Amino acid sequence: MKKLSGRLLLFAFLLAIWLLLSAPFSREELIAGAIVSALISLFPFGSIPIFSEMRLTPKALIWGIAYLFVFLFELLKSNLDVAFRVLHPKLPIHPGIVKVKTKLNSRMGRLALANSITLTPGTITVETKDEYFYIHWIDVRARNIEETTRNIVSKFERYLEVIFG
Repeated sequence: MKKLSGRLLLFAFLLAIWLLLSAPFSREELIAGAIVSALISLFPFGSIPIFSEMRLTPKALIWGIAYLFVFLFELLKSNLDVAFRVLHPKLPIHPGIVKVKTKLNSRMGRLALANSITLTPGTITVETKDEYFYIHWIDVRARNIEETTRNIVSKFERYLEVIFG
C-alpha cells in the first residue's frame, strides 16, 4: 500500500510539473503528460540501488521543493559574489582546496551535495572520499574542517538529509 501511495504521489507531482511547464495546455498536452508521468512513476526505481536511497514521502517532497529554493538563493548569492570579485580592481580572492565533512550516508545524497557545491559559483568539488569532500574554494575563509563545513556544506545538507537520509 505504501509503495502504491508513493507512486501516486510521484505521478501527481510529475503531472503537476508537466502542466506548469506546458501552460497553456490542451487536451493533447494533458494526455501526453499523464502518459509520461505514469511511465516514470511505474518505473521500478527500487531495482536500481542508487534510486532506492531516495525517499518518496510527502515530507521529502516538501523538503525537496524547499531545497530547490535554497539552492537557487545560494546560486544567486554566489553568482553575485563571484561577479563582485571578478570586477573588483584588486581581485580579492584567496583560493585553496579545503576538506569538509558530510553527515549524509546515502550515495545519492552525497552525489546531490557534490553537484550542488560544484554548480554554485566559487566552489568545485574536486574529490569525495567516504564522508569527506575536497573542494576548491575561491575565497578560503576558514582553516578547520568544522567551520569550512558550516560555510559550504551545512546550508544544503539539512535538506538533503531529509530527502535522501
